[in-house]
Amino acid sequence: MELVKDWYGRRMTAWENKLAFKSTDRVVRPFDWGIEWTRDWPITSSATDPEEKLIELNKLAIAHSGDFFAYKRPNDFRLEDGEVRFTSAVNTPYPENNLVRARYFEAKPRFKKGKKAVVLLPHWNSHAAQHVALCQGIAEMGITCIRLSLPYHDKRMPAELNRADYAVSANVARTIDATRQAVIDVRACLDWLQDQGFEDLGLVGTSLGSCYGFLASAHDQRIKVNVFNHCSSQFGDVVWTGLSTRHIRQGIEHEISLDRLRKVWDCVSPIHYMDHYAQESAKGLKKSFFLYALYDTTFPVPLSKEIVGHIQQRKVDHKLVVMPCGHYTLGESPFKFAIGYHVISFLKRNL
Repeated sequence: MELVKDWYGRRMTAWENKLAFKSTDRVVRPFDWGIEWTRDWPITSSATDPEEKLIELNKLAIAHSGDFFAYKRPNDFRLEDGEVRFTSAVNTPYPENNLVRARYFEAKPRFKKGKKAVVLLPHWNSHAAQHVALCQGIAEMGITCIRLSLPYHDKRMPAELNRADYAVSANVARTIDATRQAVIDVRACLDWLQDQGFEDLGLVGTSLGSCYGFLASAHDQRIKVNVFNHCSSQFGDVVWTGLSTRHIRQGIEHEISLDRLRKVWDCVSPIHYMDHYAQESAKGLKKSFFLYALYDTTFPVPLSKEIVGHIQQRKVDHKLVVMPCGHYTLGESPFKFAIGYHVISFLKRNL
């Protein structure tokens, strides 16, 4: 039995590596504290050393996270060409990124019961066609779905980029700002859905979208049902140890250690918002689905188990699925069909 397990593990790891290294356009960018990206945050620090400033800002963001992820409600919502569009409440130097786009999938009437909708958050560097089949499947089962283009992705990508490098990068504060923007964009999508009369709201997040989704749900009680495909406790650890972010580590490892990186990315790490999330779940307001993969080299398994451990310790009502694949291979046959079934059936039962 152990021989079979070892053989399967080697095959799965080889498959993961093959899929991961298909991309040949990863760019190693130089390390930057990115202090200029903190100017519009609702917290301030008088520290002059950039690292000390970011550490203090992280502590303040966690202590006052309700303010850090607060926003002014957009006033220009519209549905055009099958997309929900509005101006992001977080302003960046890139006009393309400031226009939020979310593709709209209307619930099919056959299984429709009530006004139910979910916001779907794709993975990092997802292109516009990815996750569409899942959105269509959700809509077929009577639940409206809007697929949010993450900051710096798809048509929100600045012209000088080929990949969504500004969403997660060697620029510390810009990465935090992109995360904050994603969380606020999700919450604004909920505003639009409520304007349309939707009452029961949920979200589905995958990989980076799962991180964004967890932070949003921890700060928004309107999100009743949550699906997190891949989960991890520490943002910095994923970037430092993950297969997908090796090029980012190459740009930062000569400037900062993992322990220091954790401290400057604490405020975007789900581990620090477990109590927020558990409080809403304790009220019976949230149902949760967590998934991790046994051969994941992008979201290392110990980090996923840490999240699950905290969820179980806090007695959060949840479903756990552990898949015998990796991060990239979850999107391949037959695993993508299995997870599609799990996600849609969970939404249908609980939303």
